[in-house]
Amino acid sequence: MNNIWLHRYAVFTATCTGLLVFAGGLVTSTDSGLSVPDWPLSYGMLMPPMVGNVRFEHGHRMVATFVGMLTIILALWVQKREERPVVRRLGWFALLAVVAQGLLGGLTVLLLLPTQVSVAHACLGQTFFCLVVSVALLTSPGWRQSASQSVAAVPGWNLRALVLVTTVVVFVQLFLGAWMRHSGAGLAIPDFPLAYGKLIPPFGIVGVPIHFAHRVVGTSVGVLAVLVGVTVWRQHRSVTQFARPAALLVFLVMVQIVLGGFTIWTGKGVLPTTFHVLNGAIILATSLILTLRVRVRLQSGAEAAAGWQSVTPGQVAS
Repeated sequence: MNNIWLHRYAVFTATCTGLLVFAGGLVTSTDSGLSVPDWPLSYGMLMPPMVGNVRFEHGHRMVATFVGMLTIILALWVQKREERPVVRRLGWFALLAVVAQGLLGGLTVLLLLPTQVSVAHACLGQTFFCLVVSVALLTSPGWRQSASQSVAAVPGWNLRALVLVTTVVVFVQLFLGAWMRHSGAGLAIPDFPLAYGKLIPPFGIVGVPIHFAHRVVGTSVGVLAVLVGVTVWRQHRSVTQFARPAALLVFLVMVQIVLGGFTIWTGKGVLPTTFHVLNGAIILATSLILTLRVRVRLQSGAEAAAGWQSVTPGQVAS
């Protein structure tokens, strides 16, 4: 059953979730995580004076509350209007994720920003974003139509495996970025693109190993994005639903490299650092969309159309 308004609402929720990622990035970029020391209230109030860094931390909480309310409505709407089990499950998973995310955010404050909890909070936020993006994609009017139109595989790189690996590596990169950010290693290597003027930095300096790992995996993401782009261009350039996200993925990764450079060159300037976080989330979402499209359409049309009636989320990656 197509429901254009459910799809539009899911897109709106995903967009607001992207804004929430940006707001969370602002909290980290401005070191505002403990500017409001209590939770769930803020200085014992629902609305504290929005002064200094309080506006970043409490603003983040306000956006998170709004997204939580949107997600409750989305989950209930999906249960009401969707007959596909996979979409219904994604709605519930999104709701569970946003509740867990709120609790982790509270623990982050109450436990005074422990690295492990802060990193878990960041990674769960990316996972929640992916869940909402998936709901938006699967409820789009063209999803079933395109899923029932098979695309024949051609000799060369295995595109289905390549896009899946790319998405996994992007998530690993975001995990490393969160670890680097919340452990204070963002400037452990103060130059870019070299590291202490060398290709390989000295690893005896605190924070250098995790920072350098982030750069190495980031390079891997760049290579994988180019491979995906070239493979799609050679094998399926006429398939718009493959070509557009593949081209966007390559572009976003190039932008991410530039933002990473400016983050270092500006000494973790607030805007480049925060946009670096947001762009990373958009890269993950773009790679996920491409992965879902490729892994469904590179099957027989009949198998794809039937499979998405009963497939579970874990089976997508099988």
